[in-house]
Amino acid sequence: MLPEWISLLPPWLLFGLIGGGIASVVAAGAFLVGGRLFPDEPAPSGHRIDGSVRRRAEIRTFLREISEPFAEDHPVHGETVEFYLPRRDVALTFDAQAYFRLERAGTDTVLCEHEMPVHALGRRLPFDVPNVGRQSRPGSDPVAAAFDHLDLARSASPSDVKDAYRERVKSAHPDHGGSQAEFKRLQEAYATARDHATESDDGGHTAARRRTRGGAD
Repeated sequence: MLPEWISLLPPWLLFGLIGGGIASVVAAGAFLVGGRLFPDEPAPSGHRIDGSVRRRAEIRTFLREISEPFAEDHPVHGETVEFYLPRRDVALTFDAQAYFRLERAGTDTVLCEHEMPVHALGRRLPFDVPNVGRQSRPGSDPVAAAFDHLDLARSASPSDVKDAYRERVKSAHPDHGGSQAEFKRLQEAYATARDHATESDDGGHTAARRRTRGGAD
């Protein structure tokens, strides 16, 4: 016999509660059966594919390009560093605490931030690094090289430089399929070309655009 309070409920409410309960049971059963028939793929073991993995790959390529022998995940003074250069006794690590401990131990150590462009590593290494990758020819003009990188004539105006940069950045930016190194080179070329672009003054003559304009042209 039903409890007295249930008999006081309107029929439409009673049927709604019963129907809702049945629907919940059916939905739960469907999820359970689906989970057994189509289980999620297990997460891959090993290293995560994240920024540190990509940065390690870039550093590995850079060290090979400069023909510098290295060992990975190498123990140095009780610390495991991502890269160790045995010929130089130089350690490369992403761990700031390991960096300070190794520096105190007397080993030259480079702290590599995950966001650091790989070409910046060459400036941090405590030895001369040969030029690799896209470099200007000996004796060439870096300003001319910057305009060439943007596919512009040396006499291009500031607006031409800006337009060329905006067009090239569409493909060079990492978010649009480019690499961090390519994007960095484009930024450097843009900064150089922008500072040396030419513009017309009030008299219609062409003047070099500089960061500071304290004096008259």
